Amino acid sequence: MNTFRFGIRNINNLTKNTSNAYEIFKKSCYYKCNFKINANNPIQEALMRFSVLNISSLAVIDDEQNLIGVCSKRDYINKVGVFNKQNQDIAVKDIYTNMNNIVVVKTTDSIDTCMEKMLLKDIHHLLITDDKDKKFIGMISMKDIIKDIVINKNEIITRLTDFNKGKGAFFGSE
Repeated sequence: MNTFRFGIRNINNLTKNTSNAYEIFKKSCYYKCNFKINANNPIQEALMRFSVLNISSLAVIDDEQNLIGVCSKRDYINKVGVFNKQNQDIAVKDIYTNMNNIVVVKTTDSIDTCMEKMLLKDIHHLLITDDKDKKFIGMISMKDIIKDIVINKNEIITRLTDFNKGKGAFFGSE
């Protein structure tokens, strides 16, 4: 018996992006590099890491390795560059954004939730915490989310195009 593998009810499932914050983090450049910096480090260290790692945000930690905020290129521009201050006199702790002003997502938050939070606060990075113990897990960027959305949309286009051409419409038809 020939049964549709790609029926109408499957279109709704196909168009939903089921990625969550942790899955996006595992594909992110932040997953593969040391994106944490001590608050007492000189700002020059943060600038060097931005350049070498090709990232624009670092998680700021204290001496006990606790997450206390985020330092971004935007922080540097707004608090140092605009005022033409000298880098050698500035530490990360002088310019970072503290946790009271940071947007956080849980590992299981959907890609839509992540995107909504970024757009609502006009930010480019999100910190990810564990759902249960609220422990800091990682960081994702707007670019990471967009990549995941594009990959998902390309898969949808391929599957719909194949279906339109008659490829894969029935079991065993390939």
